Amino acid sequence: MFKKNHYYYYILVLTFAFYFTGCRKKQAFDTDKDALLKVENRYLYMDDLKNMIPVGTKPQDSISVSDRYIKKWVTDVLMYETAKRNIRNLSEIEKMVEEYRRSLIVHEYQQNLLSERLPQSLPEAELKSFYDESQRSIISNENYIKGLFLVVPASAPNLNAVRQWVRKGDHVSLESIEKYSLQNAISYDYFFDRWLDFVEIMRKLPKPIANPSGFISNNSFYETEDSSQHYFLKISEYRLIGDVEPFEIAKDKIETIILNQRRYEFMSTFEEELYNDAVSNKKILFFNQFPE
Repeated sequence: MFKKNHYYYYILVLTFAFYFTGCRKKQAFDTDKDALLKVENRYLYMDDLKNMIPVGTKPQDSISVSDRYIKKWVTDVLMYETAKRNIRNLSEIEKMVEEYRRSLIVHEYQQNLLSERLPQSLPEAELKSFYDESQRSIISNENYIKGLFLVVPASAPNLNAVRQWVRKGDHVSLESIEKYSLQNAISYDYFFDRWLDFVEIMRKLPKPIANPSGFISNNSFYETEDSSQHYFLKISEYRLIGDVEPFEIAKDKIETIILNQRRYEFMSTFEEELYNDAVSNKKILFFNQFPE
């Protein structure tokens, strides 16, 4: 190791080298010759430090960055080499590292195979077919609704008309609500064409709902208020917890199920063919006869 004054001298020289080469953007360090320090038979080169300091960094900032990096690098090397000398089960660790390396390589190869040989998505018609055949096993864990949710100020005009529009929920009423909401609504959510988790609506209501499933099944129209706002909810369709989950919600899960099954089947077949090919081509040498 360098003495402390030598160490800071090298840092200072190195920093100015970074500064000027960064400005010129032409010169580069020779990593075969420009070793900054050596510890435990490991070398730290000037080029390693250069890569840690952005071009154009001020010299005083470069000194601080370099100092921290060098100390961290030296400490890591010393800790690693000290640990190697004092760990009794180093051979077991090396075995685990090799097994992990093999697993990573095999996993990467498998992912490449699956990406090349199998589709990464499925047509909706196939997902719908699976859904229709497997509805009994596709059970909802949430309450879903379709409809609309409207919030207006307590002082908003024509509340009686708004109440009737929301209650009806027909095409003419929806047009009236759209026009009205442009001028008066604090919030207007239209979801007749998509399923919405009822939890999202409950978060916006001023009063908690103790039994969401019972509330949904008994209220196609709901109205409430607080000191400043009026709330209107229209429920046109619903699926409760325990019902068959809506296809629009379930299709992503279905696609995952089908793709995972196909990946499993593909890899099982591939491994079987790999083994049979090795046997056929005498790549496996059996030294003992198995008992019949």
